[in-house]
Amino acid sequence: MKNYFTILLLALFGFLAVSCTDRNDDVLVDDNDTYPMMRDVTGTFNSGNSYTINQGINIATTDVVLVYRNINSASGGSAVWQLLPKTEFLTGGRELDYNFLFDTANIEIYTEANFDQATLSASEATTYLNNQRFRVVLIPASQGKNTNVKYEDYQSVIKYYNIPDRD
Repeated sequence: MKNYFTILLLALFGFLAVSCTDRNDDVLVDDNDTYPMMRDVTGTFNSGNSYTINQGINIATTDVVLVYRNINSASGGSAVWQLLPKTEFLTGGRELDYNFLFDTANIEIYTEANFDQATLSASEATTYLNNQRFRVVLIPASQGKNTNVKYEDYQSVIKYYNIPDRD
């Protein structure tokens, strides 16, 4: 009985010793060759370019890509940045969507609509299609992990990642 008690005591001690250790099995990988950066892209959406603006860029497969549209592009006023994707609700139930796709070599910013975009008035085309300015922000995924940044708020993003604003 004494041996049984000793074995039980050793087993309990071994279990507690293993289960109480502060083990951290996470593998941490530092991304030392990528840093937050931004690039401005300006262009006009029209039927000739299929309402698409393409920008070549070198993107690491681990980067997070954020694209913001300057909603004051047509007014010449101070930049007000709005995160994509975004839907603009126009009169008559018309909806114009801004969105983007990317791979490691290209960012494609495009518009889609529930109407023929060629039917926009000259004023609407000036506001929503002509000379649109976008800001592409690249953030290494390792830096964006477990953050409480409000990505829809451009100012919060550049402050958190210490990216100088060019405006």
